[in-house]
Amino acid sequence: MTTVDAITLEDLAGARVGVVGAGRTGLAVIEALTGLGARIHLLDARRDAADAVTAPLERVTLGDDRAQADALDRARPDLLVVSPGVPATGPVLARARQDGIRVWSEIELAWRLQQATRPAVPWIVVTGTDGKTTTVGMLAAILTAAGLNAPAVGNIGSPTVTTVLEGRADAMAVELSSFQLHTTRTLSPLAAACLNLAPDHLDWHGGMEAYRADKARVYARARQAAVYNVADPATRAMAEQADVADGCWRIGFSPGPPEAGQVGLVDDVLVDRAWAWRADRPHHGRELGTLEDLAHLAPGGEAARLPAHMVADALAAAALALAHWAVARDPGAVARGLRAFAPGAHRIVTVAQGGGVTWVDDSKATNPHSASAALTSLPAGTGVWIVGGDTKGASFDDLVRTVRPALRGAVVIGRDQTDVLAALRAQAPGLAVARVPDGDSASVMRGAVAAAAAMARPGDTVLLAPACASWDQFSSYAHRGDLFAASARARLDAGETGKTEEAS
Repeated sequence: MTTVDAITLEDLAGARVGVVGAGRTGLAVIEALTGLGARIHLLDARRDAADAVTAPLERVTLGDDRAQADALDRARPDLLVVSPGVPATGPVLARARQDGIRVWSEIELAWRLQQATRPAVPWIVVTGTDGKTTTVGMLAAILTAAGLNAPAVGNIGSPTVTTVLEGRADAMAVELSSFQLHTTRTLSPLAAACLNLAPDHLDWHGGMEAYRADKARVYARARQAAVYNVADPATRAMAEQADVADGCWRIGFSPGPPEAGQVGLVDDVLVDRAWAWRADRPHHGRELGTLEDLAHLAPGGEAARLPAHMVADALAAAALALAHWAVARDPGAVARGLRAFAPGAHRIVTVAQGGGVTWVDDSKATNPHSASAALTSLPAGTGVWIVGGDTKGASFDDLVRTVRPALRGAVVIGRDQTDVLAALRAQAPGLAVARVPDGDSASVMRGAVAAAAAMARPGDTVLLAPACASWDQFSSYAHRGDLFAASARARLDAGETGKTEEAS
């Protein structure tokens, strides 16, 4: 195996380092680099970006991507540390490549600091188009149940570099986006997983092949386990083709009964047939938990209504966690951790129930793939779907065709509803559809909730799974989800559980 970058932390003393972005992660990077003796050049598009920086800055460039690229060309820093938002195909990274400037992610810096300070602390890392945050949360909960201080970091929670410098973790559960992986060079995790692969962020990467290649980086130099999704052949190919450490196992997680080398589901039991050799049971499975350990994550708290992807996330988390000796020694930690896991906000969270209708917030479903996962878990004809927003150029025909059997009706929001409405007409003729006119955030969501309540019947689920970004009408997916929950609860508190006024 090889590493790509010869620069060391010791080389940063007195080195000129560009830092792109002074958000929360960028500020943590600047603090870490300052402690290493680097001379910092801040680059940011915001005119007030430097106001939040307390460390000394040698140079500041405030301007758009082109201005930043030109500044790099003039300054030629020894190293560039970029925020995840800097696109692979944009002018900043293009100029860095042209000028031969080394580029690191915050994750790369954090990993190198980890190796320099507490190298025995293992990282267990997760990527995928969807399900990363849930899986990492479950993983952290399982590791914690085994008695470890195991924070969830990366593309979630505190900046990874901050957690490393605090020096309290026994293990790290790390969520990695394709953006972060693009500029990560030497990471060598204990175990790694890519959960799934579907088109997303293709404008950032420049196409599907580049997106896939960056996701596949998660497996590079994995030491003990490369975990893949049996139901997604792309992830298996990534794991099999990866340049991993000698002795690293390829382990699959399966929605059905597991074969040897897999973790899967037998009836309602999570079964390990990959790590059982640790218990001298190489040809047998062992129980890790049951679906009842996940029931609190299902709409209405009913295990029978668990979304299939939530079960898959739990299986992936279990397969990863068992790579750590503390969980291998105490496999009961899997069930205890899953029972203790609390999902993050806006990820298939039941926010209200009344009149026989369950209201579920999955505002984090910002692309068709993630929306499909939630909707296909509903019983046939019981879903009222709130959909729409900033489409990011996505196609909706395949999504609507896939989820049509689950639907009673659809409520369309968003300033540009054309593509969503066209897909509903073409792929779900006869389906009840309401559209909510553009307006301020609160009125849009009140209209959506009113229209959904008009369609819903006892036993139905109203699901906010927009399959789109939120930026057209809301400040974030969290803002969108919060307004949905507030509107649904207000409606139930007022006793309005059935058909009322409809959106036009």
